[in-house]
Amino acid sequence: MTVQSIGLQCSPRDAGQVADTARQCGARVARVDGPRDRQAFYRAVAAQLDVPDWFGHNLDALRDVLTDLSWLPAGEVVLIWDDPAALAPADPEGHDRLLDVLADAAAASGTGERPLRVVLTGRI
Repeated sequence: MTVQSIGLQCSPRDAGQVADTARQCGARVARVDGPRDRQAFYRAVAAQLDVPDWFGHNLDALRDVLTDLSWLPAGEVVLIWDDPAALAPADPEGHDRLLDVLADAAAASGTGERPLRVVLTGRI
């Protein structure tokens, strides 16, 4: 299993280990397990992070919601996407654009009150 992290400095073996480690460190964890389409990805993120009602379930809204985590209590947020390659066959462009949005959001959150760490496990 391959693990790639955007902003997280660890080398866990799988998504479960990442989630356990992040929780032990006091982070809020959102885990998305291999959705096969973008809408499923948006729904999973929305449910896991309890996003505001204004979230529009599209790439722009995802970027907005992940770069402004102000509705959450202060603290690190770790978004784990297990098996991102599951989306690629049906939506290769969407797969790549989601990866770009996640990388941008992780970079934008920096070291503020709610830093976002994105971890990709499985096939990328």
